[in-house]
Amino acid sequence: MFKILKLFNKKIIELRIRSSNSARKAYFYRKYYGIKIGKNIRFTGSPSWGSEPYLIEIGDDVTITQNVTFHTHDGGVGLFRKEYPGINVFGKIIIGNNVFIGSHSIILPGVEVGDNVIIAAGSVVSKSLPSNYIAGGVPAKVIKSVEDYKHNALLKAIYVFENDYEKRKKEILKKID
Repeated sequence: MFKILKLFNKKIIELRIRSSNSARKAYFYRKYYGIKIGKNIRFTGSPSWGSEPYLIEIGDDVTITQNVTFHTHDGGVGLFRKEYPGINVFGKIIIGNNVFIGSHSIILPGVEVGDNVIIAAGSVVSKSLPSNYIAGGVPAKVIKSVEDYKHNALLKAIYVFENDYEKRKKEILKKID
């Protein structure tokens, strides 16, 4: 009976998180998962926090997009458990301030991401990343500085201020054509 109640409570929490805005999600992740989360966090999907979410620290002004996965342990050492019972390898994950993590990215144990970093979609971050750079790939490598990216983005940028979907669509299509 206790297991059923515990599972039911877990599902209720998951539903509450899924239907919440970013600020409320951050509250639930702090309270129920033990993740250290800064201010002004934006979630555009539901991340996977792994089995030790309390080993994750996230700074201020961070965007975590859909299907980002955080692994705080190396499950591969399970191969050695007959020889070394109880063996585990864990590592904290620390995300700095003003970071954007693209969809379907995977952050591995022991990684520290500096401030002002963009992680490209689909990246596997296996090593720490310095501040002020864009990284991407499998495994993720530094691609360019944030300043270079900003310069190129400003050359291609269009500015859209409309929030209504149909009006926004019309405005974007007008500016792109």
